[in-house]
Amino acid sequence: MTFWLLLLFTFFFVRYVLPLVLRTVLSGFVRKQMRNGFGGPPPGPGYRANASGAAQQPGEVRVDFVPPTAASSKNNPTGFKGGEYVDYEEVK
Repeated sequence: MTFWLLLLFTFFFVRYVLPLVLRTVLSGFVRKQMRNGFGGPPPGPGYRANASGAAQQPGEVRVDFVPPTAASSKNNPTGFKGGEYVDYEEVK
């Protein structure tokens, strides 16, 4: 008898009480994220914040990183045409 009462109580809790609790908790979380700007619209085209926080003007170019050239790389010797040839034999 105790098993059936516990099962019935669990069923009603999951069916009626748990959705109300989850809806309340999740709505508070969503409101908090909206206040923090998580769900706001993205900035328009041509807008990019600089490190100083000012918006970049349209047509202005700013380069943050310039990759090293292939000639100055230590791990890539000049004239390297590819890897070592490995003979392949099909196994049936």
